[in-house]
Amino acid sequence: MDTLTLINRAHQGDKLARDKILIENTGLIWSIVRRFLNRGHEGEDLFQIGCIGMLKAIDRFDTEFDVAFSTYAVPMIAGEIRRFIRDDGIVKISRKIKENQMKIMHQREIYINEKKQEPTIEELEKVCDLTKEEIVMAMDASRNVESIDKEMYSKDSAYTLMDLAEDDTNIEETVLNKIMVQQLMDMLESKERKIINLRYFKNKTQSQVAKEMGMTQVQVSRLEKKILNSMRNEKST
Repeated sequence: MDTLTLINRAHQGDKLARDKILIENTGLIWSIVRRFLNRGHEGEDLFQIGCIGMLKAIDRFDTEFDVAFSTYAVPMIAGEIRRFIRDDGIVKISRKIKENQMKIMHQREIYINEKKQEPTIEELEKVCDLTKEEIVMAMDASRNVESIDKEMYSKDSAYTLMDLAEDDTNIEETVLNKIMVQQLMDMLESKERKIINLRYFKNKTQSQVAKEMGMTQVQVSRLEKKILNSMRNEKST
């Protein structure tokens, strides 16, 4: 049975089909995990997080997309791992709480897929075999305690946590936008093409693009949204 057929069956509630896709793609998940090794995290932990990203990709993939499932899944998996590493680096927490966080994340994904709604703490207690206090502590520890507008620095550039959230929390839209813009770049004016090229092909944050082009981050954000909306309209005609 091919992947698209399995995905369609998974979307209809077939748990065996969903599990089969996950099992068949363990090699792909591990290939992505290896990129993030030697950063202070166990490979098995990152693999479990990668599996969550793969399950999200399975649940959200539209078989009408003119793109291979693996092309869609890879950035979803990598984004899930990046977010885990980022959040784990911001808040130093115990090994036990990390394990509880992963258990909660995994069971939450299963619950949402089956029930189409967020689980309550009481429901998480049952499926995770944790106390209410352990769940609250794990969830609280995973919250981002840094200001989202605080500027942070790497060797060559500055960025804000808003940029990181923008890049990592909506991986699905980023993937689809990148596929779309590859096809429609020729319709853009020079300035628009440069913004899209920097954002989607050079992986620059909006703050970095703004600095390079002499604009504000808000201006870049608004113009980027305008460009993408125009491209979507062009794509649909």
